[in-house]
Amino acid sequence: MLKRAFDIFFATGALLVLSPLLAVVALWVKVDSAGPVFFRQQRVGRGGRVFLIYKFRSMALDAEARGLPVTVGADDRITRSGAFLRRYKIDEFPQFFNVLIGDMSVVGPRPEVPRYVALYPPHVRDVVLSVRPGITDLASIEYRDENELLGHSADPERTYVEQVMPAKLAFCERYVRERTFLGDLAIIRRSFAVSFSRR
Repeated sequence: MLKRAFDIFFATGALLVLSPLLAVVALWVKVDSAGPVFFRQQRVGRGGRVFLIYKFRSMALDAEARGLPVTVGADDRITRSGAFLRRYKIDEFPQFFNVLIGDMSVVGPRPEVPRYVALYPPHVRDVVLSVRPGITDLASIEYRDENELLGHSADPERTYVEQVMPAKLAFCERYVRERTFLGDLAIIRRSFAVSFSRR
């Protein structure tokens, strides 16, 4: 109950404070490339329920048809505005609406696409999907430059499935088993620090 109350309070406050920035970003995305301002994609949430996640569109309109579900290196599908938005995680800000709806939490395991959730070991899947997915978590902090790592692989999707995803799931499992309110606050602080310092 405390976590949900905090999510609503934090998401509402964030949207109010960030509203001028969100308006400018929306205009930039619209002017920069053809297509809608927002990108919507199916992700798997708590209990295995599929929902639509919202982001500012950072890739070309036909990106999903042109490549892998994962972003690899200097991906030519990324727009000029998208490169900046991704660098500072601004493309994720619309997910505060997902938090208000109840699909997501501010902190929790990052939601995956059904294609990759189907590959989770059953016991891990049960744990990770027992809570609402989040906008940020320990795995997204540790693997914030994941696309650069995959860019050095001869088979990026295989590297993601066999190396990156298991490592991220270990962080997710640890979070679910050890989560606390103070721990969530620490993750939020670290998320802002790494996003804007790039260290």
